[in-house]
Amino acid sequence: MENKFKEKPATEKVEAPKAPKAPAKENKIVRSVASVVSGNFLSQEATIKNFPFVFFLSFLAICYIANGYYADDQVRKVNSLKNDIKELRTQYIVVKDSLVIKSKQTEVAKALAAQHTGIVESVVPPKKIVIAPPNLPKAEE
Repeated sequence: MENKFKEKPATEKVEAPKAPKAPAKENKIVRSVASVVSGNFLSQEATIKNFPFVFFLSFLAICYIANGYYADDQVRKVNSLKNDIKELRTQYIVVKDSLVIKSKQTEVAKALAAQHTGIVESVVPPKKIVIAPPNLPKAEE
């Protein structure tokens, strides 16, 4: 910082103040923004030449977004199916346990007695029937 009130000696060269370059740069930015807002940039030749590439990039972006939504949906379905499998497995175990209990001989006898069908449990053990194998001719050696 210089002291503005102090006089400069005559031997020093007095440089002319440089013009700030920021306004020119600001002007360029303002013109660019105005061109985009007004839509004039769309009629420039360079922009028209790049439209197919811009459309391709837009298509890729839409595909990328759609793929993300599809993946999220598939993850939700997989989680839902896993929960369903857990519930069905639990139900299977409960029903299987119930079947094992109800198929015992004493439980079947109780159920038949309650229905008054007249079928009763046998007190005589079953007999094994043995049939002798028939005499087969021996194979000649």
